[in-house]
Formats: sequence, structure tokens, C-alpha cells
Amino acid sequence: MKKLGLLLLPIVCFLVACTDKENKEPPYTGETYESEKLIFGIDTLATDLKNPWGIAFLPDGRMLVTERAGQVIIFQDGKQLPDRIEIPDVYVNGQGGLLDIALHPEYKKNGWIYLSYSKKGEGGGGTVIVRTKMEGDKFGPLEELFAAKPLVDSRVHFGSRIVFDGKGYMFFSSGERGTKENAQNLGNHLGKIMRLHDDGRVPEDNPFVKTEGAMPEIWSYGHRNPQGLIYDHDTNTLWDVEHGPKGGDELNKVEKGKNYGWPLITYGINYDGTPITDKTEQDGLEQPVNYWVPSIAPCGAVQVKGDRYPGWKNNILIGALAHQHVARVELNGDKYVGQEKLLDKVGRVRAVVQSPDGYIYVATESPGLLLKIVYVGEVSGE
Repeated sequence: MKKLGLLLLPIVCFLVACTDKENKEPPYTGETYESEKLIFGIDTLATDLKNPWGIAFLPDGRMLVTERAGQVIIFQDGKQLPDRIEIPDVYVNGQGGLLDIALHPEYKKNGWIYLSYSKKGEGGGGTVIVRTKMEGDKFGPLEELFAAKPLVDSRVHFGSRIVFDGKGYMFFSSGERGTKENAQNLGNHLGKIMRLHDDGRVPEDNPFVKTEGAMPEIWSYGHRNPQGLIYDHDTNTLWDVEHGPKGGDELNKVEKGKNYGWPLITYGINYDGTPITDKTEQDGLEQPVNYWVPSIAPCGAVQVKGDRYPGWKNNILIGALAHQHVARVELNGDKYVGQEKLLDKVGRVRAVVQSPDGYIYVATESPGLLLKIVYVGEVSGE
């Protein structure tokens, strides 16, 4: 059995007799890895992805994977289909491009699929949220629900993730586009988390609807580059993970109308080593639940639910671009307990998601892998 290490350098492979509790699947017969809480295996579904970003699962078993260049890859029965869905008008520039994809919570009834991407316009590019429906192995017309303002000529900090609360509302994130001051300015959508009805209407109870000069879509502000969002339906909690500068990546519990501090407070410094501020806390500004120094560059996050991975239940799994692993973060309510590295040195992790049948999938770039984590067994005590 292999302790956590280089995933792509197999050392030993043997049969592990383990019956899947939920689906009664055959025993896993591959190389295994031991974490602090459980033993798992890895199924590799793809090795040739470029810049994967988002993953969604259709009820018929197909999996949709976005690539930043503007294409959606379809997987069926674990195999990649040859044809891709091309998304028009995607502004592929630096960190911008086709980003997240999410299904409406009532997809089986309404068929809506939501996409987040950067779109070019006069003055640069900006984040848009659109929705569409499947027509065979293609998308139908795209309906634009939101466009971030202003458009900015920048290659960095687009965000962006989409989650639903199951009560008719959609939350999504937008980065501050590399200009720190945007995050504190309620007159733009940059460095914010937004909340809309699932059809794009602005809720009347959004916190800044009646604030003069403020963008009514804003739910929270003071964010730098939020590239992971989670909505915990059990506790009605919204979580975000976001990039700090050099140090200061954050896991935040996101609440209505609150200010998360960037750049007034931070645990990071500029990339050239100079300080941004001498403050790490200030009255009226929220503290992160956890922060990382040095940066792990978090991208993509999921809270583990169900019984498929009993040792990880309710943990938050966060992709790490810079350190090339998945961080498993344990919480007690909204308090940080600890963390460990999973899949160390696997590649730049862009997406970590859980499928409707409970499996965890991880997408990486450099190399471009799509991986499925398979539960094997519990870690025995001494």
C-alpha cells in the first residue's frame, strides 16, 4: 500500500477485497493510497486535458467538463466522446475563458445548465453568467443572465464559480481583476460574490439593493480572486476559497452584506516581497476560517456528503494549483480543526467535485488528468 506521494509513480499493485456499500460494485483492484482517515484508489478517466475548470453530471450519466479555451468535453460511461461543444464569444485571455458549469437543482424538471465565462466587449472582458439546455450532445441557445461591470483590460482574477441554495437562488463569484481597490467598491461587480434568482432577477432582500451607487447583485465584498464556492444545504452555509497574493489564501464563511477585507487586511504580501498592509484584522472586517502561508493557490472546492467516504464526511476538499495537491480540511461547525494533503504532486488541481452517486472527481492541468477517487477501506488503528 502506498502512503501519500507521487500519484503517477506506482510502487505496488494488489487486490483489495472491498465491496462498495452503496452500489455493490466489484472490489477495487488497483493501487491504493492511505490517508489519515481512509484508504482509497484512483481511476484515471483522461490524461490529455488542457485547462479543465468545471464539472457537471447529467442525470443520464454523462459528465460535462469545461476547458478554459471555450469547449465543453462530454464523458459517457467513463469515456471521452470525440465531439466537443463550442461556446461562442468566450474571451480567452490569461486566466479568463470558459470557467464553471452547474446544473439547476431541479434540472430533471427544467433542464437548465449554467455557465460562467469571460466575454469580450468594449474596454476589455468581463464575467458573464448564461444558461442553456442540452439538445442531444449540443447546447441550445445561450440566455445571458448577468454581465459583470465594468469591463476591464486585464488577464487576471476572473473568479468564478456557481452554486445554488436549492431555494431559488444562485450565488457566483467574480475576482477583482488585479486592481485591489475594486474589492471595496460597491459600485462594481469585481471582487464580489453575487446572489440572483435562478432566472437572473435581483432579489429584493439583497443587502445593497437600497444602497445608492451600489450594484444590487452584490451579496458580499472584499474578495480578491474567489475560485471555489460551496453551499452546504445541511447548514445553509456558503463557503468560498480564494487566492491571496504571496501568502494569505483564504477559506471564508460567506454571509450577507459582510466585508472580507481585501486589501485592507491580509495575511499575504506583494509578489515582490513588499507589504500590502500592516493589518491582518480590523473591526468590521471578517476573518477567514483558515488561511494559508505560503499560498497553495486554491481552485475548486467541495464539501464531502453522503456515506461513500465515511472518514471524510463534511470535510472540505480544496484543489491546490501551486502545491499540486488536494487539501482535506476538517471543520467543527465553522471552526478550523486541521488538514492533510491528498494526491500530493498530482498536478495543478482545478476542480474537485462530488457526483450525484457520491464519487469524488478531481481535474488537473500539467498534466491534464480527470481522476475518480474510489473508497477502499478504513485505516486500521494501532
